[in-house]
Amino acid sequence: MSRKRLLCAAFAALATAALVASPAQADPTGTPTYRDIAVVGSDTTQTVMNGLADAITVDGVKRLGSYDARGSETIKTKETGCVITRPASSGAGVTALVASQEAGDGCVQAARTSSNNSANYAGKNLTYVPFAVDAMTYAVRSDSTLSKKLTTAQLKSIYNCTAPGSGTNFKPLLPQFGSGSRDFFLKQLGLSNTANFTTQFPCVSDVDVNGEPIQEHVGTYLTDTKHILPYSIAVYLSQVYGTAPAAQGKAVLATFNGIAPSQLNTASTFKRDVYNVIPSAKVTDPQYAQIFVGSSSLICANQNVIKQYGFGISENCGSTQLVTPPAP
Repeated sequence: MSRKRLLCAAFAALATAALVASPAQADPTGTPTYRDIAVVGSDTTQTVMNGLADAITVDGVKRLGSYDARGSETIKTKETGCVITRPASSGAGVTALVASQEAGDGCVQAARTSSNNSANYAGKNLTYVPFAVDAMTYAVRSDSTLSKKLTTAQLKSIYNCTAPGSGTNFKPLLPQFGSGSRDFFLKQLGLSNTANFTTQFPCVSDVDVNGEPIQEHVGTYLTDTKHILPYSIAVYLSQVYGTAPAAQGKAVLATFNGIAPSQLNTASTFKRDVYNVIPSAKVTDPQYAQIFVGSSSLICANQNVIKQYGFGISENCGSTQLVTPPAP
């Protein structure tokens, strides 16, 4: 089947799955309590990885433990020790994996990331393994009068505060720094993702009304009809159809660059692979390889689960070609 047909089929599969599926748990439940491979990081892919962690077994035993980006302040990933601060984003997840590898503590074995942030980890010997396809658009409130048919150029002018009425007619929001979706979204607009982005472009905010960092793909942050927020199409569909916890609030997705948000369309300029990151030294380790590596890996073989959570199938599923650059 062609990639385009697979992507478009994801919407229909998700709607059907919603009749029988319930959202995956926020952190591993059931037995075993602690899994061989603890996965942390991206908010975007947490529910699909939770679903895969529940579906995949080796010799009848669950081997993946996927921990959400949101929840308790700390998580415990192994029976002995391994109480760590919960990684709340793609960047935090990869950083936690690097820290665990360098400490040799065995607490984190893999990380979820919704962007290719490999350049940020030069010399860390990591492999980014794609497993699914997502696409991004923007969301506004259902009662907003803002256009739901913007182009890349128009959206860029909103986020670099050059659009007429910036800060009044438009009040753009971004997820917190470290978010893979923020990184991908700004790069696709031709803007640099920096920690001080909202200082450089003061019409943009990455904190909520209480000053707390904005999390990815949470429509309830849209408290003003002038708000606009980047949003994953896959996550939104999962929220609407019940395979992920509802967080969309009054958010509605926009037709972006003429592409309807009900499709993960391969023509979208905001289409992206999403990844699981593993140590490069583990690519040939049978415990890792059978789960992550190659088109016949257990993750890639569970295409129905991937589509159930609104994602499309990556043609490169299981590829190990993307690695971090050498240390400068």
